[in-house]
Amino acid sequence: MGDTAKDPVDHARTTRPRAGEAMKDGTNLPGMIVTALGVVTFVITLFLFGAGNSSAGTVGAVVAVVLFVAGLSWLYFSKRRVRRLHAEWLEEHPEASAPPMTN
Repeated sequence: MGDTAKDPVDHARTTRPRAGEAMKDGTNLPGMIVTALGVVTFVITLFLFGAGNSSAGTVGAVVAVVLFVAGLSWLYFSKRRVRRLHAEWLEEHPEASAPPMTN
């Protein structure tokens, strides 16, 4: 089978070549962690506003937005990289049928 760590797309074993991409492609993990930290920060921000601490809540809201934007940007660019790798693979293997990409 060989090492496929550099290519997150499973071309041979499935009709859905990007199924399990998040598990196989480790470059998604930092984006997922930062996005999760954004969710936790948002929950803390809601608590701070509910407790009447508006200045700390405002800081928390800004931090949550920055974390959300950073995490989702990471995931977006990682997804773009995977799509580019898939297109390059299809160009190198014209005999392979191109299954429809679901997302």
